[in-house]
Amino acid sequence: MELMDLMRTNRTYRRFKQTAVSDEIIGEIMEAARNASSAANRQPLGYVVVKSPEKVAEVFALTKWAGYLPPEQGQPKAGEEPVLFIGVVENTDINKNCDTDAGLAIANMRLAAWAHGVGSCIIGACNRQKLSELFGLKEDQKLHTVVAFGYPSHISRIENVEKDGDIRYHLDEDGNYVVPKRNLEDVVTCI
Repeated sequence: MELMDLMRTNRTYRRFKQTAVSDEIIGEIMEAARNASSAANRQPLGYVVVKSPEKVAEVFALTKWAGYLPPEQGQPKAGEEPVLFIGVVENTDINKNCDTDAGLAIANMRLAAWAHGVGSCIIGACNRQKLSELFGLKEDQKLHTVVAFGYPSHISRIENVEKDGDIRYHLDEDGNYVVPKRNLEDVVTCI
């Protein structure tokens, strides 16, 4: 895909086919994360790749999905779960505030995955304490977020925000995600 098409179509996906993501693609995702810019090049991030079905199920049980939707619409059902999670981990001895680094790395991971048709969902609503234990994190490590991956079983598309200004994503009549985005003229100021 062309870069702008890749970015335009790289939406959040919350229902997945139960097809494993290959180690080659996972390697590209991790290389993309490693190559992300980092403040002062301190590189405080590490990653936990969770790909065995048993461990993926454990992680999934500690996550919450789609806060704008009722659970029966937002939470993946049996047979729709992600097949891969990547935990983004901050080393607090290197940098105690690395949200920007994490955002850049996550964006790179998602684009690298989407270039292969692998969708993703960034999950901040999770049980960080239990996930940190599951991941074996040390005292100087802090779980920033987890990112779910898999081949989407639904469509997710952008539309312009309506006049009412409602930005909440929702499902259309076919059960696909619609993501309202503010118009360019509403978010850009030229001086």
